Amino acid sequence: MKTINIGIEEKDRRRIAEGLSKLLADSYTLYLQTHNFHWNVKGPMFRTLHLMFEEQYTELAQAVDLIAERIRALGFPAPGTYAEFIELSSIKEVRGVPDAQKMIEILIDGQEAIVRTARSVFPTVDEAGDEPSADLLTQRMQTHEKAAWMLRSLLA
Repeated sequence: MKTINIGIEEKDRRRIAEGLSKLLADSYTLYLQTHNFHWNVKGPMFRTLHLMFEEQYTELAQAVDLIAERIRALGFPAPGTYAEFIELSSIKEVRGVPDAQKMIEILIDGQEAIVRTARSVFPTVDEAGDEPSADLLTQRMQTHEKAAWMLRSLLA
């Protein structure tokens, strides 16, 4: 197989891919939580939350593909199993079906966790001059900061 020569050293590509793998794990975990809550939400805000959760999990489904493809473009395998995601994710699995308010709180925490994970990868990306990864991280942070704000607004 031909060596990857995109202007980023292998050691830097590896470090970036490791960071993006954590972002992928967080994103997939939040996707699963959001989809679960979409299915199971009930109460007076049912319709609002059901639709909002659907918008958010649909966006996350697209995001995980973009993140995994960036990892592959850097020359490394993307994690893709529940076992790997559990090991890599900073977002913990939720057991049972919480009430609607708790769902919102859990999803806010998840959205903010993804922002923190994305932000933690930036120094490595900047150091390596990896603009495509920086762009991906910036987009992810903007999306998740907005989603967290919208969820927080429901609790005001």
